[in-house]
Amino acid sequence: MRAMIFSWEYPPRVVGQLADYINKLSTQLAKSKVETYVITYHDSLTGAVEEASEVKVFRVANPIRAHVGFLTWDLTLNQEVERAAASIYYQADEQVDLIDVHDWHFIPAAVTLKNALNIPFVYSVESLEDHRSPDSNKPYNISIKSIEWLGLYEAEKVSVKSEWMRDEIARIHSVPKDRVTVISPTADSWIKDVLELYRSVVGDGNK
Repeated sequence: MRAMIFSWEYPPRVVGQLADYINKLSTQLAKSKVETYVITYHDSLTGAVEEASEVKVFRVANPIRAHVGFLTWDLTLNQEVERAAASIYYQADEQVDLIDVHDWHFIPAAVTLKNALNIPFVYSVESLEDHRSPDSNKPYNISIKSIEWLGLYEAEKVSVKSEWMRDEIARIHSVPKDRVTVISPTADSWIKDVLELYRSVVGDGNK
């Protein structure tokens, strides 16, 4: 199996807990014989590197330095994520099995790649705009919520880390609960459960 992981943070760029989680996830996937590519953001450490874990990391920067807000920064950065992912796709002879996109930031890139190159994606939800912002009904917040909605309805599978988050996705975005898979990172079967989810996206067990 060949998988690409999209995350807006990855060591050495650590904003919250997601960076360490993606580091752990990609390492365990590589150990499980999944050819793993992480596409992430860094403002200066750009380019491709293969880590000791055999994870291949592609860091991209935003070509536009000045922005009026985080949303415009994110949407312009998505173009660079698409470019890096497309380069991997063609260098791999168009054999990329899936994308696992973590949180909403790179959903636009994942949707574009799905429709342009037929690469299915998993949306791994870390948080929701309704929880991050006390007043989530302003135009800015609604824009982010619309990106969340897009990811939830375009993804082949949706993954969360708790039943509570599954229930919140159903409540806020009206997503059927049976479309959302709960995978606890503290469970002994964690990486096995992730692989099972990936295989359900790419098809049979030959991958």
